[in-house]
Amino acid sequence: MNENKLSQIKQFALSKSQKNDIHGFEHVMRVYKTVLELGNNLGADLNILKVSALLHDIGRTTEKKDGQNHAEISAKLARQYLSDNSLNLGNDFINEVFHAISAHSFSNNILAETLEAQILSDADKLDALGAIGLYRTIGFTIENDGDLNDVIAHLTNKILKLGETLYLDHSKSIAEGRMKIVRNFYEEIRKEI
Repeated sequence: MNENKLSQIKQFALSKSQKNDIHGFEHVMRVYKTVLELGNNLGADLNILKVSALLHDIGRTTEKKDGQNHAEISAKLARQYLSDNSLNLGNDFINEVFHAISAHSFSNNILAETLEAQILSDADKLDALGAIGLYRTIGFTIENDGDLNDVIAHLTNKILKLGETLYLDHSKSIAEGRMKIVRNFYEEIRKEI
């Protein structure tokens, strides 16, 4: 894919991103970097990964309005955007991107059936772990008017389970160090309250 097309997609993603540190464009670019690292190591289609990573959260700005999972909304918006412009990416490519985005969410319960979908799912989950993951968890909770008990509940019910939902061995190895950071924080915060 040429740089002009990728730049167009990146600008569209930026315009549709939330304006925060939790699921905003900085998160998107960390996921982008991780999918490229994983994709290069595993021989995946880097073009599908680049486009999927850039567009994977574009539905977050409308998620709360209609109650649908952001992954479903993002996948539909991505399909519409990629089909309705002059990028000429082809139906097979667009379908691959649609599937990867649909399957990336922890809470959407769609099995990632392709290597690219598995990589995007794992990269998104990896960004919820470690020091940045803790920052995002606390920020997300505060943004949604939660308190410390809500942070602990989010860690218990979601974040500490993410390692079990990773598809790829390489992702699991990256997650090990990040999970230690989360577990240490979790154990310490529970002692202190």
